[in-house]
Amino acid sequence: MGIQWKGVFPAVTTKFTANDELDFETFDLNISAQLEAGAEGIILGGSLGEASVLTDDEKYELLVHTINFVDGKVPVLLNIAESTTKKAIEVANRAESLGASGLMLLPPMRYNAAKEETLAYFGAIAESTKLPIMIYNNPVDYKIEVTLDMFEVLTKYDNIQAIKESTRDVSNVTRLINRFGDRFKIFTGVDPLAMESIVMGAHGWVAGLVDAFPKETVAIFRLIKANRITEALTIYRWFLPVLELDIHPKLVQYIKLAEVATGLGTETVRAPRLLIAGDERARVLKIIDDALANRPELPVGSWGALAHQEL
Repeated sequence: MGIQWKGVFPAVTTKFTANDELDFETFDLNISAQLEAGAEGIILGGSLGEASVLTDDEKYELLVHTINFVDGKVPVLLNIAESTTKKAIEVANRAESLGASGLMLLPPMRYNAAKEETLAYFGAIAESTKLPIMIYNNPVDYKIEVTLDMFEVLTKYDNIQAIKESTRDVSNVTRLINRFGDRFKIFTGVDPLAMESIVMGAHGWVAGLVDAFPKETVAIFRLIKANRITEALTIYRWFLPVLELDIHPKLVQYIKLAEVATGLGTETVRAPRLLIAGDERARVLKIIDDALANRPELPVGSWGALAHQEL
């Protein structure tokens, strides 16, 4: 299916059983909550999805399962985070053959590629597939920045259509719009900067804490787009301490703990990650518990499939 590059696209966590196998029962529970809240796309195998510890077979099994489960309701994207161009092309081709709607694409992993190398990598993948592509620009965590001049080069690839903007510089949303107009659809990729980025014109939100709080996330996005800024800000201020869990190196463990608290997941992670414990666990749980104790009532028409039509 085609992609309408707008709205909230959850970067979903990968669920594991106690035996370290894919937990599709819990995964489906979470995806159902995302769809009910009004998510407009699903992204698999990202940083939050523990991509680095998934086997190829697991990635493809997860992709096929999700495509079948959502049954055409929203597009399903697979993240590509590979060390070689050859492998990245292989994953892109396999994802296309299995029915993925699109790809999210990181720069080369485990190598600090130069500008020309990064552009060649992106270009080779784009030329290998017809799938629409979102470039994930996260120099903070992945040490390679895709600059505006680099995006200028990438405009020649029609299927490079969107940007996950995670530079943590909110003004970069405006720079991209000033430079490229509507050529690239911009998604904010940093939860604690989401409202600021959407107000500045971001078309969508690749969200993390949406995995635990889908309705609140969608409500914020849709209220901003409906110019109901005061209502959105009230929810966002309540949500911010939780959203800041998204920018910690242990975001996977933290967000999975939040999923447990809201009944939408389990804590189980795959080694070398370990469950958080002690003072760290108490601190994170307090943030989550405080949010749940003061969870706001959402405005009518701020989330859900029918509400989307109202807005």
